Amino acid sequence: MENIILFDDDHWRSLLPLTYTRPIAQLRIGILTIAEKWEHRLGGQVSYITQDHLADKFSINISDNNLVINARLLPNDNITDLIEQLEINEALLVNDTLIAARLNKTQFDNLVEEKEIEELKGVDISKHEKYLHFIERPYDIFLQNGKEIAKDYKLLTYRKSSQQISYHNYPINPDRIFIAEGAEVTFSSLNATDGPIYIGKNAKVMEGSNIRGPFALCDNAVVKMGAKIYGGTTIGPYSKVGGELSNVMIQGYSNKGHDGYLGNAVLGEWCNLGAGTNSSNLKNNYGNIKIWDYNSNNFATTGQQFCGLIMGDHSKAGINTMFNTGTVVGVSANVYGAGFPRNFIPSYSWGGASGYKTYKMEKVFETAEKVMSRRKKSLTDSDKIILEHIFHETAIYRNWE
Repeated sequence: MENIILFDDDHWRSLLPLTYTRPIAQLRIGILTIAEKWEHRLGGQVSYITQDHLADKFSINISDNNLVINARLLPNDNITDLIEQLEINEALLVNDTLIAARLNKTQFDNLVEEKEIEELKGVDISKHEKYLHFIERPYDIFLQNGKEIAKDYKLLTYRKSSQQISYHNYPINPDRIFIAEGAEVTFSSLNATDGPIYIGKNAKVMEGSNIRGPFALCDNAVVKMGAKIYGGTTIGPYSKVGGELSNVMIQGYSNKGHDGYLGNAVLGEWCNLGAGTNSSNLKNNYGNIKIWDYNSNNFATTGQQFCGLIMGDHSKAGINTMFNTGTVVGVSANVYGAGFPRNFIPSYSWGGASGYKTYKMEKVFETAEKVMSRRKKSLTDSDKIILEHIFHETAIYRNWE
């Protein structure tokens, strides 16, 4: 079994606020997280080189034979083959950038300590650069999600049989629809013309739902009655969705349970959007969208015409919240009230268009414990340390303090 270590590079900050609470490889894109993709393909166990405040929860395991891989790299057959062929103390490079390496313990220690790596043979794979697909910004997740659903679908359904689609549903291209053990789909339309549809274990699609692929409903997730879901959408495990969604990634354990539109968006874990919440994904002038960039501490262009809501873990929106195009919400924010809130809402904000105050840590913990207990999860001491670190690090953005 391979010992796989996925390392966060300098782009970790470019993926905030999603990476405040997790290593890059814990991000879900397609059906699986990046870590799960590598485990499936390489037949190994993943651990992490990540930020100090995450290291206790997401620890590292070092052996005498370690496959070290850039965590932003999305695996495919070509790159996986190259990585599997690595010999000990050999690395894959593109323009002197480390893509992956197979290291013994000594060379690994040198890498972590940022010493010069001795006796390491570099293999330039520039000719394979077209197969290197990375994520750099949060919006890359929804931009690449449809293709990743198709890749993960192939990986997860290989030599497996789907449950029979019940006669009262309306499937189109049923050979591209997979319904896992324990899942329920009732009186719904499933159109896999443009991409596969994956319904995970014990997931549920309620009556009257209209779903177009590529689409993934992960284990124990729920699509509520009458939902309209367009392609490139993933609903992470234990999440619930209703209303209208298009090209949305929900990492897991989050709810958008009611009517309202969400498009070209990424939600973290333990988020909730109240009834009637809507998010714009297109400017009135059809121009390129700017979103908050944590590197420059300013708004930066995405180069995209469509970009909706980016929301970090544990954040909530009250009923009838209206998010403007390209809004970024940090970790543990509580947004509510009439009017459009600002396009960048810092972590631990409490309020809306009429103003904000700081969401105090004791209240954050209290709410998180209640929310997580509903999914039979606990807020651990490691979780509290992470949330406290984020609280202090993001104070610079709460200019009302």
